[in-house]
Amino acid sequence: MATFQSLPGFREFYPEDLARRNHIFRRWRQTAGTFGFAEYDAPVLEPLELYKTKSGDEIEAQLFSFKDKGDREVSLRPEMTPTVCRLVGAKANALKRPIKWFSIAEFYRYERAQKGRLRAFYQFNADIFGEPGPEAEIELIALLVQCLAGFGLTAEDFYVRLSDRDLWFFYLEALGFDDAQARELLGAIDRFEKMGDDAFKGYVEKFGGLTSDKKDAVLAFMKIRSLDALSAAIAPFAGEKLSARLADWCKVLDGLAAMGLGDFIQVDLSVVRGLAYYTGFVFEAFDRKGDLRALAGGGRYNDLIKKLGYPDLPAVGFAIGDVTTGLLLEQRGLMPNFVQAPDVYCVIGGEKERAAAFGDIHAIRAAGFRVDYPLKEVAFGKQFKAAAESGAKLALIYGADEVAKGVVKVRDLTERTEREVARADAVATVRDFFSGS
Repeated sequence: MATFQSLPGFREFYPEDLARRNHIFRRWRQTAGTFGFAEYDAPVLEPLELYKTKSGDEIEAQLFSFKDKGDREVSLRPEMTPTVCRLVGAKANALKRPIKWFSIAEFYRYERAQKGRLRAFYQFNADIFGEPGPEAEIELIALLVQCLAGFGLTAEDFYVRLSDRDLWFFYLEALGFDDAQARELLGAIDRFEKMGDDAFKGYVEKFGGLTSDKKDAVLAFMKIRSLDALSAAIAPFAGEKLSARLADWCKVLDGLAAMGLGDFIQVDLSVVRGLAYYTGFVFEAFDRKGDLRALAGGGRYNDLIKKLGYPDLPAVGFAIGDVTTGLLLEQRGLMPNFVQAPDVYCVIGGEKERAAAFGDIHAIRAAGFRVDYPLKEVAFGKQFKAAAESGAKLALIYGADEVAKGVVKVRDLTERTEREVARADAVATVRDFFSGS
């Protein structure tokens, strides 16, 4: 008989795997809460047009899209940004600003599965709406850093590469490029890290090439890695736009430094992020060793809510993937070993003793403790062995003598000591034991 396997790029989560995933989610939720972000959720199935409006028709090749039984063109969500823009846009006038929201959700992309990228994956998404200034970037980048540092990762493990599409447009304008040329050049810059000079071939075909002086200026700008170098590069170009943008850079970097996060931040003008809807600062997080794909990425997207037909509202956000985060934690030895152990194991005699034990078992569980016991009658010796192997710290023993006397024998499985307590005190005894352990 044929057996069945999960589809390529999809994961099963056995209990130990789910415990690791939940550990990541739990830390993300705790961190977002300390930053004052509110959690939301949204449908996993959306109109296909929502993604086409945001990214263009070419996005459809990457989607799990189809027609539903109502003959509607729909898609499993590949990302959260269009959805959260729809949610915020629909109630923009009723929401107190700044709007700080986060979600943890599963996404689907029909792409070739590879290390760090699967067809089904989870992301932590965080966005701030309604704040046009760089203060929003400070808050979000600080949240991004803490979402990783909260696991014990340090600036030696990861860093955030910070760039700015607005600055690039202003700089290219100062070099003499028009808007269309600048957009094409940003696409080439985005590909340069992987393709080298070949990234500029499309630009050459479309606009007739780059002069050597201008190409050198573009390549030099891409290599900028400090605020001082950035200031020096734009100094020869007098202009209000570049000066104001440099002031925004100073505010972001000074704010992050004041939070003690300066070591995590790297000025890196080679990062432009290929998605055309970004309108300002963009950033990506990477592991220092360079073994993994990007850990996180995001930026400002001020025009997207308006593009979707809602009120104009500035926005900035980022997403962290669970796949690369999990891989990094495993590499650094920071993923805990999760033991699915009960707190208490009950050793029970025959049917009469079982009936007596059940009331205590339920009461102890209701008090919040994990209790296990043999579902069927088993010899005492095997039960004691099972109790020792279960990882429980405490065993409650319900033998015929104990039940007849109205007591339960409490055995500390770590200290190997035991005593009898009245059955009426079983819950209190368990609670006292664990409150002191």
